[in-house]
Amino acid sequence: ATPVSTDPGAGMSQTELDVLQKLQERRGTLDGREKDIEKREALLKAAEDQIDRKVAEMKTLQNTIEGLLRQYNDQEDNKMRSLVKIYENMKPKEAAKIFEQLDMNILLEVVERMKEQRVAPIMAEMDPSKAKAVTAELAQRRQIPMPRGASGG
Repeated sequence: ATPVSTDPGAGMSQTELDVLQKLQERRGTLDGREKDIEKREALLKAAEDQIDRKVAEMKTLQNTIEGLLRQYNDQEDNKMRSLVKIYENMKPKEAAKIFEQLDMNILLEVVERMKEQRVAPIMAEMDPSKAKAVTAELAQRRQIPMPRGASGG
């Protein structure tokens, strides 16, 4: 009977043993790289998940802000409509006194929302220089060209 060897390299040449050794080392290197890649993939996945959560949070925040902004704009619009009604129902002379004191931006917002037939008598009662300034600002907002000589007063 032939003796059975327990040595895994029995019956192999030195070259075959060297190749086997190199293959084993290579496999160890590849296994190490595979573990590194798996770790990196796990980290990348965690980062992607975190980014996805942040994007979702940002979208929720954006929707909340947009909703609040719409709500605010609606409230401001309602306030302005209320102001317009007040001035439209005032006597032109009384409204003109207030218009002359108002900040130009607010005045323009009010005048632009008023019916023209209500604005005309009020502007007729206003100080001519203020009425001219309002007219010029309205024309500029509506991009109406002013006639020559009208801007230099």
